[in-house]
Amino acid sequence: MPPYQIAVIGGTGPQGKGLAYRFVRSGHRVTIGSRSAERARNTAADIARRVGETASVSGADNAAAAGAADVVLLAVPYKGHAELVASLSARLAGKVLISCVNPLGFDKRGPYGLDVADGSAAEEAQRLAPEAKLAGAFHHLSAVNLWSEAELLDHEDVLVCADDEQAKAVAVELARVVTGRAGIDAGALRLARHLEPLTATLIGINQRYKVRSGIRVAGLEHPR
Repeated sequence: MPPYQIAVIGGTGPQGKGLAYRFVRSGHRVTIGSRSAERARNTAADIARRVGETASVSGADNAAAAGAADVVLLAVPYKGHAELVASLSARLAGKVLISCVNPLGFDKRGPYGLDVADGSAAEEAQRLAPEAKLAGAFHHLSAVNLWSEAELLDHEDVLVCADDEQAKAVAVELARVVTGRAGIDAGALRLARHLEPLTATLIGINQRYKVRSGIRVAGLEHPR
């Protein structure tokens, strides 16, 4: 897999920062995107200190980060998601866009999946950026695990859903730098409406059992 220029939009948050760290560590060139370019640069500096002198990571505002990238990863909270994607639509045209956005709510009974008019955050992003090549992936990985010193999160799988074959292939390959295995083809993009709220179940398990749970699919020959 050649090194990509990856923009992590929302890269100052725990999930985005952890995924950016994994991508940088494996040799990809990463730009952290944020509403605040200063915050993005500070996060990039944190990652560079962690990875060392081989790190290729920088920070910029969301528009500049997306515009310069080959692959764009959306790792933002669902609140404000639609407005952000619509604002970046022209910069996302023709590019692989990977969404790990989980529309979740929290109340006294715990976490739960929100109803999304388009079915899922990924499908919403596809409607708002129709010329992007979109995949849903990386929904179920613990931010703490991603930022850890573990070489690979080899106890977990990355499930990938997409209608665009190029987007699916890129996400499947990028999963290797996180788990050590190719991502699992989980089907069409519409299945993101099932994958995204599953994160609420994992959060509940984590709270009850004091663990950082993930997804591992049994019964497959896992290619490396």
